[in-house]
Amino acid sequence: MVDLLRLVHVLGATVLFGTGLGIAFFMVVAHRSFRPDLIAHVAGTVVIADTIFTATAVILQPITGALLAHQLGWPLSEGWIALSLALYVVTGLFWLPVVVIQIRLRDLARESAATGSPLPARYFRLYGIWFAFGWPAFASVLAIFWLMLTKPSIVLF
Repeated sequence: MVDLLRLVHVLGATVLFGTGLGIAFFMVVAHRSFRPDLIAHVAGTVVIADTIFTATAVILQPITGALLAHQLGWPLSEGWIALSLALYVVTGLFWLPVVVIQIRLRDLARESAATGSPLPARYFRLYGIWFAFGWPAFASVLAIFWLMLTKPSIVLF
């Protein structure tokens, strides 16, 4: 049971990291084209990928992590686990607005593509926020990977 939980947990972490990195790459490349039709298409795909892959992994990660910790006899208050959970919350606090922003970016790009008009100033403001919010989320996920792999002795309280 422990090996299966560990596998599902690692796969979930991989999906979160890989999907997030892939989404960021494709959104940045599409944005740099300044083509509303391309941005609308890519952002539409990104919204679907976030819904199918990222959201599923986001739900499974804490469940498999808690079950794995229980099976291995690690309390959730263990320093590295508690810090991982805190960083997971930080990731979510940046990821949730990003999902909403991606939907808005898609819609703004679709509107520009449909009317043949350039991307509006609002699109560029939202893109800047989307880009900025990705960094702390990405850094938090990397820190969680490090904590899971090294399991350092951390005293939080």
